Amino acid sequence: MKKFLSLLLVLCMLFALGACSKKDETPADDGGQTAEADTIKIGVNYELSGAVATYGQSSVAGIELAVKEINEAGGLNGKTIELVKYDNKSDAAEAYTLATKLMTNDGCVVVLGPATSGAFKTVIPVADKNKIPVASGSATADDVTVEFNADGEVEYDADGKPTTLKEYAFRICFSDSFQGTAMAKFAANDLGATKAALITDTSSDYGKGLAKNFIATFTADGGEIVAEESYVSGDTDFNAIITKLTGADFDVIFIPGYYNEAGLIIKQARAQGITCPILGADGFDSPDLLELAGAEALNDIYFSNHYSSLDQDPAVLSFIEAYKAEYGADPDAFNALGYDLAKFVCDAITRADDLTGEAIKTALENTENFSGVTGNFSVDACHNPVKALVVIELKDGQQASSTKVSLD
Repeated sequence: MKKFLSLLLVLCMLFALGACSKKDETPADDGGQTAEADTIKIGVNYELSGAVATYGQSSVAGIELAVKEINEAGGLNGKTIELVKYDNKSDAAEAYTLATKLMTNDGCVVVLGPATSGAFKTVIPVADKNKIPVASGSATADDVTVEFNADGEVEYDADGKPTTLKEYAFRICFSDSFQGTAMAKFAANDLGATKAALITDTSSDYGKGLAKNFIATFTADGGEIVAEESYVSGDTDFNAIITKLTGADFDVIFIPGYYNEAGLIIKQARAQGITCPILGADGFDSPDLLELAGAEALNDIYFSNHYSSLDQDPAVLSFIEAYKAEYGADPDAFNALGYDLAKFVCDAITRADDLTGEAIKTALENTENFSGVTGNFSVDACHNPVKALVVIELKDGQQASSTKVSLD
């Protein structure tokens, strides 16, 4: 009996030792974010294929350049940034699925993207559920970071905090209301326009938001909207609505929409003899605009944007040089926004109390005087940047001039 008990005791000890050894060989399931980990995972959820792929591709190129620079300079507090990158295929449902994967499976402490407002808004509930911040460089819809009441206003509590703030959503671009307002003022003040026609993408929040604010500002300043036409994403033949416009009297046309359709509208409008200035917003900024419209049609074109390569600021010139060295091409605004977005988020990570989503969210909220190539800004109570925009003029499809506009 004693021999049996002794043998049993030995077996138990061996089993315990084996279990300890097995435990020591298994890495902790902490997403790579513990104090001992040497990497910090940042998710990248962008449109790398599909209808608006150029926005996502450009943004990610900027993100990757920024992260490369940071890692080569020693990383964040001695840790290397690891980008976990997925293609949401310009599909909002896919963006939602990938956001869940990045936060729950991949261990990311913050997620960058998507680029467009509609897709970005679908990932915000995932961020709220997992308490992981999401940040976009180009989601410009007014309600991306906060909900509006029935009167179209934001309500605030006694401490000045929006009562319907989307706690874990951030952006570094200006809003559609700012773009629409700025372009209406530019049309009236810089171009002397008193009558405008609109051709609006009514299938997107982006297009509708821009149109709403352009109309409100232009008419409030004494201007007249003489015609309003609409289209939906994917349309290619705009000759019928352009023919309607040829009988109207207007000084400018405002096209709140993306480059895919805007390039074709401009080409077909010029072909029908419309020579007046055509205005747009940051959705015009794509190399495909030139390919779709042709250089000859892209004269007297003005659009609001976050950045201009004509800017002589030393930080902008340094970025352009670094981008050319990395990719062999000139950067566009989405390259610059992606670059700033990565630097903005990484700056917050260095200031966060720890590597939790909650701590990073607080650091993002407390950002002041961030210096970026798309402008210097602080984050306001609605998680938006306080910054200026530029209006870019195209001649023969190339940037010819840029004008900074601020509504302060």
